[in-house]
Amino acid sequence: MKSGILSPGVALRTAGSAMSSKFFLMALAIFFSFAQVVIEANSWWSLGMNNPVQMSEVYIIGAQPLCSQLAGLSQGQKKLCHLYQDHMQYIGEGAKTGIKECQYQFRHRRWNCSTVDNTSVFGRVMQIGSRETAFTYAVSAAGVVNAMSRACREGELSTCGCSRAARPKDLPRDWLWGGCGDNIDYGYRFAKEFVDARERERIHAKGSYESARILMNLHNNEAGRRTVYNLADVACKCHGVSGSCSLKTCWLQLADFRKVGDALKEKYDSAAAMRLNSRGKLVQVNSRFNSPTTQDLVYIDPSPDYCVRNESTGSLGTQGRLCNKTSEGMDGCELMCCGRGYDQFKTVQTERCHCKFHWCCYVKCKKCTEIVDQFVCK
Repeated sequence: MKSGILSPGVALRTAGSAMSSKFFLMALAIFFSFAQVVIEANSWWSLGMNNPVQMSEVYIIGAQPLCSQLAGLSQGQKKLCHLYQDHMQYIGEGAKTGIKECQYQFRHRRWNCSTVDNTSVFGRVMQIGSRETAFTYAVSAAGVVNAMSRACREGELSTCGCSRAARPKDLPRDWLWGGCGDNIDYGYRFAKEFVDARERERIHAKGSYESARILMNLHNNEAGRRTVYNLADVACKCHGVSGSCSLKTCWLQLADFRKVGDALKEKYDSAAAMRLNSRGKLVQVNSRFNSPTTQDLVYIDPSPDYCVRNESTGSLGTQGRLCNKTSEGMDGCELMCCGRGYDQFKTVQTERCHCKFHWCCYVKCKKCTEIVDQFVCK
């Protein structure tokens, strides 16, 4: 046999071996891509759902391991969990606060921030870099800052306490700066460390879609945190004989979270469409507009059609949603039902009425029922 020429049997075995290797590599690639989708589908947002982190018994000595019970944490987040186990309850509270606020702000929209399960929480719709995704990342990061800052003030955490913020320059000289304020500095720092950990661990090719999503997520996380930080204000309490308020003690206090949600909703309405430039940085699609600040929301994908159910995008559709027949806004039947029309039905509502104050000291009410018309999208 001449060198370099294979017999038919050897050639067949070699070709079969090459094909087997090729199929093996393809199967391996499919497995890892599937695994990555599963991993990315899980999120730390799940801490705000029915989760072991909200059960007090997991903190009992010997009830280890808490961190292994928590789905959706990245490797970096698990390390932080091991180091700061007492913080995890408040991460969960922050996630829950963010989810509830998202649902309140979008209650009259086609996409209403519905949760679909306890692991991915919002489902496949979060895999699209839309302005809705931008808001969700921002409001959940804001929720963590809010919860951590308050936990510090209430003495729930071993590594922080009351705020050490400097006395505001415009505070009247005879007012005392003290009390026990919300520790927003600590809340901001820990929220940044924990929430951003997942994004900073992910490595993708420069210029890829995945790298754009990482930059988008990090930007919106920061926008949420800054909104909480910037809305915090000075609160004061009067001291003096018979409420004379001759002396005031003041401290730094978080704004009501509804105010944070309202501010982020305004940012959502004016969110900036972005794209990756040749240097791998996010730049605005329309350069005629002012560049977004660190407090603005950004997105890289158009929103999917939320009118109809779509398994691939994660849209739940609006069929079966209640609508307001008399409204011309997004909650109106024309817009909410996407022109499909609506069904009308009657329902009985019971509410308290004819309430009277009785001395001393309670309020007694009657129960009133009425039949009301309701409208549901077809």
